[in-house]
Amino acid sequence: MAQTANSVRLDDMVCFNLHAAYRAVTAAYRPLLEPLGVSYPQYLVLAILWRDGDLPVGDIVGALRSDYGTMTPVIKRMEQQGLVTRNRNPKDERSVTVALTAKGGELREHATGIYQAISDTFGFTEERADTALQVLRSITARAAER
Repeated sequence: MAQTANSVRLDDMVCFNLHAAYRAVTAAYRPLLEPLGVSYPQYLVLAILWRDGDLPVGDIVGALRSDYGTMTPVIKRMEQQGLVTRNRNPKDERSVTVALTAKGGELREHATGIYQAISDTFGFTEERADTALQVLRSITARAAER
């Protein structure tokens, strides 16, 4: 017999468990990021800039599957902290490029080992991580199709 939303226990709901897992991940990152003085969303922006270099805000928004309303305040706080600069494109005033400062670049060295620490915390072997990534990417892809 098919279960309805009213008959499914909260702990058995996939979406609730995704939400709980997100909260657990951000909580696990918090003590690792506090010495760097950054939040989890700021860490994600840094990770993109460390990998790709200067990027328009739109590219950061796209890479993080976020939105301008969420990312703009995050990036502004990072600028106030001296981690990034924001510069308008002289050819298109609507476009803003985000670049690492020396301070933001230096955090990369201090951030080494964070991903491994998180993987260890959650018991991610290579196989287990691959399985989780397949499921999560599938969810994201299906949601994008809607």
